[in-house]
Amino acid sequence: MADYLYDGTFEGFLSCVYAHYYEEKAAGIFPEESYQPNLLVKSRVVKTNGGRAKRVYEAIEKKISRYDLQRIYKVFLYGVPDKENKLLKYIVLGFKNGAKIRLLHGDQTVFDVQQIERKVNFEVHRLSGLIRFAELRGGVLYSAIEPDHDVCELLAAHFCDRYKNERFVIHDKKRAKALIGCGGNFYISEFGLQNLPSNTDDEGDYQKLWKKYFDTIAIRERTNPKCQKNLMPVRYWKNLPEMRVAREP
Repeated sequence: MADYLYDGTFEGFLSCVYAHYYEEKAAGIFPEESYQPNLLVKSRVVKTNGGRAKRVYEAIEKKISRYDLQRIYKVFLYGVPDKENKLLKYIVLGFKNGAKIRLLHGDQTVFDVQQIERKVNFEVHRLSGLIRFAELRGGVLYSAIEPDHDVCELLAAHFCDRYKNERFVIHDKKRAKALIGCGGNFYISEFGLQNLPSNTDDEGDYQKLWKKYFDTIAIRERTNPKCQKNLMPVRYWKNLPEMRVAREP
């Protein structure tokens, strides 16, 4: 057995699952860039193979279910180490039990994956309501986010439907990538701030108006900072105009 190292992509992970079944059992699966060598276990780099990844992808959909394929992808986007090994256990169990794996709530492997999926879904739900856009020169709407998980793609359906007639960029600064939407379509791309246009002349005034609205609708007697921080965690505040403007002189 060996630790399988991959390039961090979903296709790379599925290539490792293929190798686990058709070559040598994996002791574990880890991103190559963050792997810590283990003197007791040998390691091996598994190159991403599109054909093999596709076979595993189709096998999961056919032998387990499309629902579980989507669940596996969401858990892969989880921003905490060791997700790959939880997923490998889930896939192995799924190939044994088929679609009924989702009913095995008492199984630790299933429970772990369910909990991770819930966290990813919750962040998508939270960001869908918290993302604020600024208008850049050229008529592009821009928002910066720094989510715990790699959720750009999962935000696409909501914002492409909501902004069908707009061009927008949702920039994940933590991962240097962005969801770019136009005309109801989208793609994910590497993204940096180097060529980002400046805000329009009116954008500062709009943000001040939004801040005034935010303050006006607040009922001071019912202010509940603890509840506010639960619903709108402090780690998101730096990208929210109503909170950022509040700290400006």
